Amino acid sequence: MNVSISNTSETPIYQQLFEQISAQILKGELESGYCLPPIRQAALELGVSVITVKKAWEELERSGLINTVTGKGCFVAEFTSEEKLRIRNDMILKQMEIDTAYYKSFGLTLDEVIELLKKIY
Repeated sequence: MNVSISNTSETPIYQQLFEQISAQILKGELESGYCLPPIRQAALELGVSVITVKKAWEELERSGLINTVTGKGCFVAEFTSEEKLRIRNDMILKQMEIDTAYYKSFGLTLDEVIELLKKIY
């Protein structure tokens, strides 16, 4: 597990953790059965609060990306390729809905958004 926390980002730290770990899971960098570090250990290593890590782990579990086994830890769930693709697409579409509302608030057309996206992609 490799995460980088930015204290200057507008994105809450728990969300940064969730996004980075979920991406690693969905790209196959963290394989099924991988045991995430205990919440207290991760908090200490990352220099963040236990509550922040707990919230990220809860969000990972709520998303179906990890399973908690009482007394043993949190483990990356098992997925088929199709399940990974579905979860990834659901997460991306959710973010795109938020982003699209933002773009629309500036009056951008779809073509304008696509042109801007092409510039940075």
